[in-house]
Amino acid sequence: MDSPTATLIGILRDRSESLREKGDLNEALHAATAAVEKAQQTLSSEYESIDEFVSSLEQRAVIYRELGQYELARDDYRHGIDQLDGRLDRLDQLGRLYAGLGSAYDSLGITERAESAWKKSLDSFERHDPPLQLDVASMANNLGALRKAAGDLDAAENYYLRALEILHTQLGKDHEETAAVSNNLGALYLAAGFGEQAREMHMMALEVRRALFGDSHPDTAQSHNNLALALLLTGDRSWAKRHFEKSLTAFESLGTQYCEDLEAVSANYCDFLRADGDSALAEVIDQRVQAMLGRV
Repeated sequence: MDSPTATLIGILRDRSESLREKGDLNEALHAATAAVEKAQQTLSSEYESIDEFVSSLEQRAVIYRELGQYELARDDYRHGIDQLDGRLDRLDQLGRLYAGLGSAYDSLGITERAESAWKKSLDSFERHDPPLQLDVASMANNLGALRKAAGDLDAAENYYLRALEILHTQLGKDHEETAAVSNNLGALYLAAGFGEQAREMHMMALEVRRALFGDSHPDTAQSHNNLALALLLTGDRSWAKRHFEKSLTAFESLGTQYCEDLEAVSANYCDFLRADGDSALAEVIDQRVQAMLGRV
């Protein structure tokens, strides 16, 4: 590929990324498509030419996903993967392409293909020299979620534990990504009925999120609710009530964009109150929340 053409493709990709960062996805898509077309016009068997084409496809695929055009994103990801077939020098990019492909399939509800793509992504990140550990953790977390949804709790636990080990080592116990995986693992243990383990995972996630974000943050509010559910399994009902209250108060303050979370927490808390014989308070909370939801 000649230098002027490579320069033009670079300019177009830089423009696309700048527009994307500003939130102008439609114009970003036009610039990305221009880069893809120019790279395709000069595509040859030379690695430089292939790499420019694949990088342009990857950039456009990301924009397609953000626009909700998942079929088009899938096609670009697959085209890019085909171009890099057998390229051990591009394992990092192959990993990203498979990761994006898995996300496109996941958004389309094609979970088997999403799982297959994410496994290939994880394998590419592992085979990279050195292994791209944080990317491995991200794929392991995704695969854990798919296995949990499929009811395969043992496999889900293995994936989550792998992600947690990497994040704990690479980022530390007080990082938000470590807390997110702790939360996911806690939800898994809650679903399996392992109250003590669920309690500890959600306690760790909550401690980190409170320190990082404060109490008026959706992640912290979610952790209060999840910890409350775990505390019910371990018999700490009075403590569970306090965490339900904190979660409800936080979601009420966050506004209507979190209406689904608010409704879910309210349902959990009201069920708890009715089970404890406080139906009057449950009715007050339910009416208050329904009135708030009615304004959405």
